[in-house]
Amino acid sequence: MAAIVFPYRNTSSRLGIECRIISVMGTDISGFIECRAFHFHEESDSVWRAAIDLFFLNVDKDYDAFGCLFGVRNYANFRPLAADRGLPADASGTVRAELDRFAHHSTTWITWAELKEVDWDEPAEKADSRLHEYRQTAHGLRLVGKGAWSPRFAQAVGLPEEARGQAQEWPEGSEWLIGDTLYRSVRIRRRDAVPETGEWKPVWTVMEALASRHGDDNVRLVVWFDD
Repeated sequence: MAAIVFPYRNTSSRLGIECRIISVMGTDISGFIECRAFHFHEESDSVWRAAIDLFFLNVDKDYDAFGCLFGVRNYANFRPLAADRGLPADASGTVRAELDRFAHHSTTWITWAELKEVDWDEPAEKADSRLHEYRQTAHGLRLVGKGAWSPRFAQAVGLPEEARGQAQEWPEGSEWLIGDTLYRSVRIRRRDAVPETGEWKPVWTVMEALASRHGDDNVRLVVWFDD
């Protein structure tokens, strides 16, 4: 099958347009759900305590979620919910001790009260920087991956090798059928990045359970990242 090729916008610096380098190193998330519980016998405000380590909730590399929630690896171009807020001034001793153990970046936090107000149907601000790749199956098109660079695609549309690692901007909805693969420029929604029944569901379940006892503003997620 012959390649069907449509025009594209090249954002390389040679054309005087902003260029963004996409790193190939992996990024991991760490963190804790914290809770602030008040008790009648306490004379002053209760302190924040670490409730559970994200390690036990099996949160893995999930760049769409990282970008949507915290602005890290934001290839999907979301308006982050809580980016670069830093460590809360009243963070628990457990969280502070854990942060002292390893190199990290992009520390931030978000409360359950904020998460409850999220519009999960909100789309990203523009199309994904990665083209989505589909294959035809008996049940229709199936998403098989998305990436910032495909040698096969680059050859078909005439992208030079020096463009590897540079973000390309494609008009939303543009499609290229190359062999048996359909490449499409897609703008995703928050619920696509963080599905209701996806791997973040255990995190939300724990936060919701704690908030039902202690209040929405008294439960928060504190996270940080390492490469």
